[in-house]
Amino acid sequence: MTSTANAPASGGGSAARPDHLGHVIFITAAAAMGGFLFGYDSSVINGAVVAIRERFDVGSAALAQVIAAALIGCAFGAATAGRIADRIGRIRCMQIAAALFTASAIGSALPFALWDLAMWRVVGGFGIGMASVIGPAYIAEVSPPAYRGRLASFQQAAIVIGIAVSQLVNWAILNLADGDQRGEIGGLEAWQWMLGVMVVPAVLYGLLSFVIPESPRFLVSVGRTDKAKEVLRDVEGSGIDADARVHEIDRSMRSEHKSTFKDLLGGRFGFLPIVWIGIGLSVFQQLVGINVIFYYSSSLWQSVGIDPSDSFLYSFETSVVNIIGTVIAMIFVDRIGRKPLALIGSIGMALSLGAAAWAFSFKTGTGDDISLPDTQGVVALVAANLFVLFFALSWGVVVWVLLGEMFPGRIRAAALGVAAAAQWIANWVITVSFPSLSDWNLSGAYMIYTFFALLSIPFILKWVPETKGKALEEMG
Repeated sequence: MTSTANAPASGGGSAARPDHLGHVIFITAAAAMGGFLFGYDSSVINGAVVAIRERFDVGSAALAQVIAAALIGCAFGAATAGRIADRIGRIRCMQIAAALFTASAIGSALPFALWDLAMWRVVGGFGIGMASVIGPAYIAEVSPPAYRGRLASFQQAAIVIGIAVSQLVNWAILNLADGDQRGEIGGLEAWQWMLGVMVVPAVLYGLLSFVIPESPRFLVSVGRTDKAKEVLRDVEGSGIDADARVHEIDRSMRSEHKSTFKDLLGGRFGFLPIVWIGIGLSVFQQLVGINVIFYYSSSLWQSVGIDPSDSFLYSFETSVVNIIGTVIAMIFVDRIGRKPLALIGSIGMALSLGAAAWAFSFKTGTGDDISLPDTQGVVALVAANLFVLFFALSWGVVVWVLLGEMFPGRIRAAALGVAAAAQWIANWVITVSFPSLSDWNLSGAYMIYTFFALLSIPFILKWVPETKGKALEEMG
């Protein structure tokens, strides 16, 4: 699925201003609810890992597979979302994703076996994958050109807000259960409520999809030009030449080259060099270990002697840091450029991860009964927050910006698909390996992430192109 996000806006498009900007913001925010669910579902399992381990009496490796099960669904959801949306529409695709989120929340909260929980995680992951593709595409297709960049940032902002809200909800539920993840509330254990509460934003996402318009691009593709003109006037302003805009969209769609996997081949090592760079960006974004913080942070802090109730508060505070870093990136990515911001982030991540590795080398005890000395405990907490901050203000945003800009138009869609697939795979590797690495040597695990952060520095300097200020047509 492609969008008209980068098409020249003739017919008054580039200068058009919506009559009611607040309405356009509402439409964008409603579509970005998929991003909120993306972040929420990705992080909510963080509050349940200790209880799931106890409830089903599983080891670290099996637990990691359950946590990472959602990523299997993510890969399939992302791979099929574009084709589904082109056939039945963006709105219907959102509604399917909302239904999958809802079913996953209910099923995950009421599992009767470990495989059952894993299955519902896969179902939720499919919804995540769909939302990760449909949300940005829809927002680009309904945004007035003059506001497209700012409105497109709603998706990433919604993701980090979803992460933060899930941590806050988990903390509140844990307090109701007197700090026990398996404490009963209304006949269910606390961890079940944590997973089940996602029903609320999932249903809200579905309801909102019924009150926002279909994408003008899809409407044109199915011959509903009158409705497309109506939506265009609504989001771009009544003063635009709607006939010209519809003609422009139709002409753009007819002239597009739908890239295939074969178009990506031709380099010395199979893929074209620019495709390998995209894969590298995606892989490095995950191999620095960012998802360890959001998937395992509560159990991580508990493992170093922090009270379970307090560990959830620390997790929420880390999510707030993530939001702050994302806002910083949005402000500076167009001002100082993609490469400088990525370099700042890599250096900051390497230093903070190295500090965390040093602190965790002082842990004493085994299993769940381990602790850190006071000084090292403070260093570990500060280092973890600095790591999240440097990631959020750099690689968290910059990678998606670069992937959207750096590929030549003739291979953009296919190259993005390969890069996204590489990202899900790397995410899966980190997610399933951390519990075993942690049991082996927690400090060693962080040293591995430090190594990848350091390795990303020469990768940026030598191979990553700077796309700031360049037209997409210049990417060749």
